[in-house]
Order: sequence, then C-alpha cells, then structure tokens
Amino acid sequence: MSSKLLAAGWFLCAGSLLSVPARGAQAPSESAPQTVTVASGKLRLTGLLWMPSGPGPFPAVLFAHGSGPTDPRSALDVGPLFAQRGYLFLYLFRRGDGLSARQGAFIGDVLAHERKTKGEEARNHLQLKLLTTDHLNDVLAGIAYLKARPDVAKDRLAVVGHSFGGQLAILAAEKDRSLRAAVGFAPAAVAWGENPELRQRLLEAARNVRAPVLLIFASNDFSTLPGETLDAERKRLNLPGALKVYPPVGSTAVAGHGIVYSSASLWEGDVFEFLDGNVKQ
Repeated sequence: MSSKLLAAGWFLCAGSLLSVPARGAQAPSESAPQTVTVASGKLRLTGLLWMPSGPGPFPAVLFAHGSGPTDPRSALDVGPLFAQRGYLFLYLFRRGDGLSARQGAFIGDVLAHERKTKGEEARNHLQLKLLTTDHLNDVLAGIAYLKARPDVAKDRLAVVGHSFGGQLAILAAEKDRSLRAAVGFAPAAVAWGENPELRQRLLEAARNVRAPVLLIFASNDFSTLPGETLDAERKRLNLPGALKVYPPVGSTAVAGHGIVYSSASLWEGDVFEFLDGNVKQ
C-alpha cells in the first residue's frame, strides 16, 4: 500500500481521535470538521468542512493543498483557524491524494513516470497540463460545491492554496470571476526555476485575475522569485493585491515552504485582514 493510502487510512481509522465525525453525524463546528463528498466529473472527491458558529449564510474559503502526498492531518492546522474567523472552510483532497487517494492517479506518481520514460522536459510539460486541466477542474468543482450549499453566501467566496495549490488558487481566480479574493502560499516556489512554460502561464494568469491576490512566502523558501515576479507584474498593471515575505521559518527550505501549516502566528493577521476586507464586506 502506498504512503498516501496509509496516511488516508490512518486518518479515517483515527477519526474519533481527531474529532472528525462521519457523514450524517453531528453538525460540523469550528473544531470538528464534517466529511463531505464533492463530484468532479466522474470522480467523487473527499473534503473536510469546517463551519463557523452563528447564523449563516457564511463567507466561504476553498483550500487547495500542494502536490503531496498530503497528510490529511494537515487540514487540522488550518481548518479550525478559518472557522474561528467566521469562514465556512473546505479543505478539498484532489484526485489521487489524501482522503481522495482512490479517486484517480496520484500526481507525484504520474510525473515521476513521465520523467523516467520521457525526460525532464516532458515531465514539466505534463505538470503544467495537469495543473490547468484535471487539478484545476477539481478546485472548480469544490467552488461549485460551495456555491450550491444554502449556508454559503455565494457572492463571498475566496480560494486559498499552498505550493501547487497556490498556483491553482491563481488559476481558479482567473477562471471564476465571481471569486472575491485569492491567497497563494508559496506558489511555484519549487518549480519556478525549472519550468519556463509554467512561469509564462502563471504570469498570464496574474495579468488576468481581477480579484485581489495575496502572495505569501517565508524568506527561506526554495525561492521567493515567483511571488516577486507575479506581484511586480500585477503592480505594473495596477491590479489589487500584495506580496508578504516573512522571516525564515525553521532552518531549511522545506520548513520555510510549510509556513501555511506550521506558522499561522506569522501570517494570520495579514491573511484575515485581507480576506475580511475583500470577502466579508
């Protein structure tokens, strides 16, 4: 059994330990998520949903994780925080990853096979293709799911993503003009220097997104150049948003790359000021 299936299995078996009720159990809360199913074409993706206290409809956030393998427990580092701040929050596991491990192939395996059989350039091209088709479709399906919920304010939605998911957040905001804001944690920090096709596509998206975009990096991430480049291009076009580069997180690039999960105390003030100003109002 693969590591991603083991992680998913552990999470499901230990659901009571992590206060994750089964579908049809108690209502979700700020601390205990509900497991939900999101249709993406023929796939049935799994998500964890946190709901804020009080009466709805609520502003909502869809979270797009990285390219994995994603430990489902990572959702617990961000979901309750957003719910406490008044946002209905969906952490959606895309095809082949985390709690959706049995729904399609895992992107890491697909890309590794492409590199082995066809080389690095082919692998990078496929990465861009999957970013702009299958995985973007999963994110858009999650947004459609939120819009269909009666407890969601359909005109007050945002997308937040990390790493590969940060790229998806930008692309989703380009595709769906109804989104009020996008937040990208470390988008393309790993891939920027090695994939020129990807750089051009993200620059194109940055030019097209009309909603405010907040880009977030730790200074010791693999690279902050994607944020600097995309933010500079948006500033050149007088498009709304900002770039935040925080002090180093941990002592390695890997630790810096994980800022969204490990160091909410650094970014939460800026992120929620940004979201509250652009989504809640």
